[in-house]
Amino acid sequence: MLDPALVSQLKDLYGSLEGEYTLLLQPSTDTHQQELKEMLEGLASASPRIKVVEQGKPFDSIQFELLKNGAATGVRFRGVPGGHEFTSLVLAVLNADGKGKLPDEAVRRRVKALRGPIELRTYVSLSCTNCPDVVQALNQMALLHGDFRHEMVDGGLAEAEVSRLGIQAVPAVFAGDKLLHVGKSSFDELLDVLEGHFGHQQGEQPQGGAAPEPKDYDVVVVGGGPAGVSAAIYSARKGLKTALVAQKIGGQVRETVGIENLISVPYTEGLKLAADLDKHVRTYAVDVLEDRRVEEIRPGEKKEIVIKGGEVLRAPTLILATGARWRELGVPGEKEHIGRGVAFCPHCDGPFYKGKRVAVVGGGNSGVEAAIDLAGITSHVTLFEFLDVLKADEVLVRKLKSLPNVTIVTNARTTEVVGGASGVTAIRYMDRPTEKIHEVALDGVFVQIGLVPNSALVKGLVDTNRFGEIVIDERCRTSAPGIYAAGDVTTVPFKQIVIAMGEGAKAALTAFEDRIRGR
Repeated sequence: MLDPALVSQLKDLYGSLEGEYTLLLQPSTDTHQQELKEMLEGLASASPRIKVVEQGKPFDSIQFELLKNGAATGVRFRGVPGGHEFTSLVLAVLNADGKGKLPDEAVRRRVKALRGPIELRTYVSLSCTNCPDVVQALNQMALLHGDFRHEMVDGGLAEAEVSRLGIQAVPAVFAGDKLLHVGKSSFDELLDVLEGHFGHQQGEQPQGGAAPEPKDYDVVVVGGGPAGVSAAIYSARKGLKTALVAQKIGGQVRETVGIENLISVPYTEGLKLAADLDKHVRTYAVDVLEDRRVEEIRPGEKKEIVIKGGEVLRAPTLILATGARWRELGVPGEKEHIGRGVAFCPHCDGPFYKGKRVAVVGGGNSGVEAAIDLAGITSHVTLFEFLDVLKADEVLVRKLKSLPNVTIVTNARTTEVVGGASGVTAIRYMDRPTEKIHEVALDGVFVQIGLVPNSALVKGLVDTNRFGEIVIDERCRTSAPGIYAAGDVTTVPFKQIVIAMGEGAKAALTAFEDRIRGR
């Protein structure tokens, strides 16, 4: 049964539903059938426009689909969508009614241009914080496209299927038995994948005909993390016509579970902070263009920002806040096993290694925290650090060393991830003082060696250092007039949320000051 307080919240959320919705439950002998039925009935109790109907031939697995006004929507769930996926179920009904946060018209045109039929399955873990983004994005695409079906599959209840497909990381998106995508992703990134795989309907283009006219702004901010949102808010507060272009509001923050160092906020979580950032920026006159990927930036007095799908924005001021992404090891065997033994998110993919042996590469805070978390799930964790000491905070190092099923190896340079068709089987590393190669048998490798700046878009447009960071002065100016940068993509020391927020504000204030002074 759903908590009464939750049902009360759902009643408020579903109070304005216009369509009639059926949660069509397939009969099943599975032991989780009753649990699923009670969950769906609890959801249905929140609105007279939602009902649960159990009919059809009995299945071994548990599943249901969403109907609107008696017709299939293309959205189906296989498993009990609890944990983080309960939100995906709640939003599926809301989005089917045309409500909630939906893609704008430019993005909808790209979805509708996809060549059907499209049938996808996304395998998830209910503890995965990245999975709902993928499930919700693909559900929205199914609701927009007339020949698109998407099914969420709880990997914990489909172990034989997961084993047959060799899934070792989630979310994992399949078309038939072909893996299309694995790991975290934005709506825009998934749409890119589907456009590449399925193509466009004959005579249809993503922009839906002739390219739209360029839109003019005073300021365009590229990037939706703490720095980008801060820059957009401060620009709008100065009365400037502002656009914020992002794949997803929140950026890298969305992957952070616990946040305890955002001053004045003793504790929050990444997804909540991302939602708060989104809510805050939308209280201002900012055009938030989400689910977008910038393909090109053309310099000039008015910079032209070219977005995939045909949109073009123009502005004399550009603020880059594109953040950073997980750094890869760059060794043989790594790329070949991403999603099949090589992972980057211990919270999402850790449950797949229950009772198994894993490695964590990286001895900073992220690596040590990952090793501590994985030690509670796996049989053994080996942490590898390149330097002769761990770089993490002492309180974390003490905790790690207190765990009985953890081995720490320092002065280790990872040289290869070993594996085959069935996944990862070992990791090879070189002991730096002796230069001897060692091999450790294991089932998975979690890479935690920091971030790489997302600056490829502006290579040659502004100066970058040898790490790829955009070089800025103390006021966030880059080497190019009218272009500013803020946050983790820059040379600013210490990649922290609170610093990124301040840098975004600084970039916007500098840009405004330069504008009024005619610089």
